Amino acid sequence: MPTVVVKLGSSIVAGDDGEPRIDLLGQLCDEVATRHKAGDRVVIVTSGAIACGMRLMELPMRPSAMEELQAASAVGQGKLYRIYDELLQERDVPSAQVLLTFFDMSARTHYLNARHTLQTLLRWRVLPVINENDTTTTDEISFGDNDFLAAQVAILLGADRLVLLTDTGGLYSADPRHDPDARLVEQVAGVEELEGYEIGLSRSPLGSGGMRSKVVAAEMATAAGIPVAIASGVERESIAAALAGEPSGTVFRPQEGRVSSFKLWLKYAKPTHGRLVIDEGAERALRERGTSLLPVGVVEVEGEFEAGDAVEVRCDGRAVGKGIVNYSAAELRRIKGLKTDAVRELLPRATEEAVHRDYFVLE
Repeated sequence: MPTVVVKLGSSIVAGDDGEPRIDLLGQLCDEVATRHKAGDRVVIVTSGAIACGMRLMELPMRPSAMEELQAASAVGQGKLYRIYDELLQERDVPSAQVLLTFFDMSARTHYLNARHTLQTLLRWRVLPVINENDTTTTDEISFGDNDFLAAQVAILLGADRLVLLTDTGGLYSADPRHDPDARLVEQVAGVEELEGYEIGLSRSPLGSGGMRSKVVAAEMATAAGIPVAIASGVERESIAAALAGEPSGTVFRPQEGRVSSFKLWLKYAKPTHGRLVIDEGAERALRERGTSLLPVGVVEVEGEFEAGDAVEVRCDGRAVGKGIVNYSAAELRRIKGLKTDAVRELLPRATEEAVHRDYFVLE
């Protein structure tokens, strides 16, 4: 039975005034119930808690201060989930509220715990309704209107498809609201095909993402072998087709050479705490031979980090990749540029690699 992750942005969940769009949410729950009864395992990732909180508190515009965003989310979150719960219950679909933070995705043990919890709910035939826990997050809307969160959920579950519902028909070559010649991009085999398109950020007074964050989410999911559809969330036929895996809106095809979920987690979810500047020989070894990074190839160490943190790796101003480092910044400053024998004279219990190839991902 296929697993489908469907994400709703703020513009689908609520109108410009923050009022929940019950008609659209009802349409969605109709189609979700159809897939649920057909045996599919469906997960909803929703935005809109802040928008609902803004309406209830009669705030004229989206707050910019972190504490106000958190407070608006706290006011709106329970009310928003109650709407989903009641709509799904009316259609005989049991649901559960799941709140995740960036830390849940960035800390490996929390990431695996989230996977186990969601897998258990799906095994019980309970539909998870997921939102970012904005009331405790420390980075303002760190999942980019939850597109990033939806992609991470799809990856950790090994979903069969990811559906990103928006208030347009899909991805256009330009903004169709301002360019009459804008055309719908029906299929994308690789994100490099989108160069030259006008993919803008959100102009909504309620949301924080936009088409750009959806394209990044699609890049993440397709790298894990998961097809993605960016489709209209205001047209029932579009929703039904996308959830069933039929052509709808813009379809991103899975990329060849599937990347492991661990390396996708490392690339997109684990925070970076510093930077290693390496020489050109080390760069060639990482790119062409897939070797580990040794201390001898490290030229400079920037920032402060501990062993086990993720660091950015660069060469001559170019981003090379990201990896989990085996040394602290202080230790690497002592041994940078040294061969293995010299490293072991200074640090007798040192590992050979500064960053092991299994814990490194190229840009």
